[in-house]
Amino acid sequence: MPTVVVMDVSLSMTRPVSIEGSEEYQRKHLAAHGLTMLFEHMATNYKLEFTALVVFSSLWELMVPFTRDYNTLQVVLVTDGCLGIGRGSLRHSLATHNQRSESNRFPLPFPFPSKLYIMCMANLEELQSTDSLDCLERLIDLNNGEGQIFTIDGPLCLKNVQSMFGKLIDLAYTPFHAILKCGHLTADVQVFPRPEPFVVDEEIDPIPKVINTDLEIVGFIDIADISSPPVLSRHLVLPIALNKEGDEVGTGITDDNEDENSANQIAGKIPNFCVLLHGSLKVEGMVAIVQLGPEWHGMLYSQADSKKKSNLMMSLFEPGPEPLPWLGKMAQLGPISDAKENPYGEDDNKSPFPLQPKNKRSYAQNVTVWIKPSGLQTDVQKILRNARKLPEKTQTFYKELNRLRKAALAFGFLDLLKGVADMLERECTLLPDTAHPDAAFQLTHAAQQLKLASTWHLRVCRL
Repeated sequence: MPTVVVMDVSLSMTRPVSIEGSEEYQRKHLAAHGLTMLFEHMATNYKLEFTALVVFSSLWELMVPFTRDYNTLQVVLVTDGCLGIGRGSLRHSLATHNQRSESNRFPLPFPFPSKLYIMCMANLEELQSTDSLDCLERLIDLNNGEGQIFTIDGPLCLKNVQSMFGKLIDLAYTPFHAILKCGHLTADVQVFPRPEPFVVDEEIDPIPKVINTDLEIVGFIDIADISSPPVLSRHLVLPIALNKEGDEVGTGITDDNEDENSANQIAGKIPNFCVLLHGSLKVEGMVAIVQLGPEWHGMLYSQADSKKKSNLMMSLFEPGPEPLPWLGKMAQLGPISDAKENPYGEDDNKSPFPLQPKNKRSYAQNVTVWIKPSGLQTDVQKILRNARKLPEKTQTFYKELNRLRKAALAFGFLDLLKGVADMLERECTLLPDTAHPDAAFQLTHAAQQLKLASTWHLRVCRL
């Protein structure tokens, strides 16, 4: 999850902090020291993490922008907890946030999924002596309760600031390392971004589910059979090369570029199952089904960023015995060799998927579905072709028109009805002099009924 670091550089952050046996520090110096620790950790363990830095006082300035847009962010607010006084202060903003107009709304809750972590350059006693802690907790509550407040334990010093930022790192920035297994082959990998715990049902099963650190491949399946399944999240699977002593090779911060390049060259010469798996899936056009936990699966596949670059990705399915209905229950899938006959045929020209339900539902029927614009365009063109052949095609014309009308009302696609009505009126004006008189009558009648149907919601509102 990308990170936005927001640092308070107001006048209160320049308050001095006396540290015995050392030079005098200001609170902003302690904040910079903690942020340096956070950024160094991310540079070592979260090399793919994107971070933006914003500083603010009465104004704000974007110091380091993102290089791309994101839908989900992680916000780290660094402040001393001083709320300010007067109009524009945090205390005043919180007191009046319900009275603001939409154009001048309070920034919380953020208009995107996020977590808000507040790093206070103050200890708990200092915040509790005023209403600062209550106001900061209210910020978390306004952000749907997603986040946490961190304070300095003990006196304000570099060591305690490091300890506070260490807690943030342990909570939100610990890399997820796992072992990828397939039979006797294994590989140490890092899953990025780190998978979040998932709650299936807050009422029935409120305990969050976490994926195993042992990711075992249980089988392989064609990409065409898995299609584009619904997933909870997507992650990069990165190999971690280990030397004989068990230490990581090619990871971490080195003293200079030459040492880093040397470490990467060593890592590139070590055989790795993760690399073999990625290449095999890419060439064969298959995905690997991986066991994430009890009755929880995902898939590993190759995804190309460009013509020359691709990555090994892992997508997480929803927990359950049957996450993809067209494959059936995961526990009942097996190797082709166990089947009496090859389910893909002798020439691999057919597929056993999707599985057909054993019992036909009583409500199963042919319904109109417009997945692509071309499908809707075809239905409209079919109506217009029959309209030009009235009155001979009257029955077919009304059959197709009623099918489209029924679907449009079901979807709430009322603009479609008005648009088709306008088309029928235009067709009526384009009829040749030799056209049957009944053709104009049928087109006018159909257009009026469609316009009547397109305004049904207005009549309901009036009632």
